[in-house]
Order: sequence, then structure tokens, then C-alpha cells
Amino acid sequence: MSKYLVVVESPAKAKTINKFLGPSYIVRASYGHVRDLPKSDLGVDIDNDFQPKYVTPKDSAKNVKALQEAAKKVDMILLASDPDREGEAIGWHLVEELGVADRGKVQRLLFNEITKKAILEAVKHPVEIDMRMVDAQQARRVLDRLVGYKISPILWDKVRRGLSA
Repeated sequence: MSKYLVVVESPAKAKTINKFLGPSYIVRASYGHVRDLPKSDLGVDIDNDFQPKYVTPKDSAKNVKALQEAAKKVDMILLASDPDREGEAIGWHLVEELGVADRGKVQRLLFNEITKKAILEAVKHPVEIDMRMVDAQQARRVLDRLVGYKISPILWDKVRRGLSA
């Protein structure tokens, strides 16, 4: 049984990082975001402090299921999404989607280059998910949705169909 599941955003990164880590590590890709606001409605509960209502897109469901299965077989999950607010949010969404009850079982790996030295150093010094960055990404996403969802139909009517605010 592998001891660690490392989740990165892209399959190319997963393949490269897998070469740097030993047999105690399973490296998988999330393929980017695993949850998003629904396409067919606002997806933001305006009456409840602007809470986003996330859904798992159809094209992510199969991969999320595979990640859930892999997560059951390990002692620790290491989230290695990009070191920016989008990557931080992807990591947080992964924790939510994987249904990890024990949050102590999840750590965040931060590195700025995909070299053996950087990866091994990140593994030695994992951190927690930075919820301030997650909140910043969510705020940006909610604002984008509130503005875009309300203004885009006006653009379609007045300028050209298919434009997005």
C-alpha cells in the first residue's frame, strides 16, 4: 500500500513528479478545477452571505471518482496544485470532493519549479491550505458570476449573442 497520494493539476506534471518520488507515492492529476459554479443558473446564494453553490462538472466526475478511490488507499494526501490562488482553491475543492474526514490527513506542497530538488524539498516541508487565498479566489469567482451572469444577457441583446461580461 502506498503511503502518499500526490495530486497535481496536469498529467504532464504528474508524470514528471512521479519520476522524482519513490514507490511510497502515487502521483495523479486533478486536470484543474474539480468543482465550479453551475452553468445553468447563478450558483450564488445571495440571501446567504453570497455562498457559492458548487457542482462537479460531468467531465470531472470520472477523474474525481478515481482520485477518491486512490485517496482511500493512502495514509496522507499531498496537494501540489499551482502556488497561486487558483491552485489553492483547487486544493481546497479536492479536499471537499475527496470527502476527507480527517483534515490532518491532507497537506499542501508548494514549489515553483518542477525539479527533483524542489519537489523533494516541498515534500520535506508541507504546509496547510491557505484559506485566505481560497477565500480570495472564491470572492473573485462570485463577483465574476454576479456581474457576468446579469450583464451578459444585456450584451447579447444590445451588441452580439455569445459575448460574456
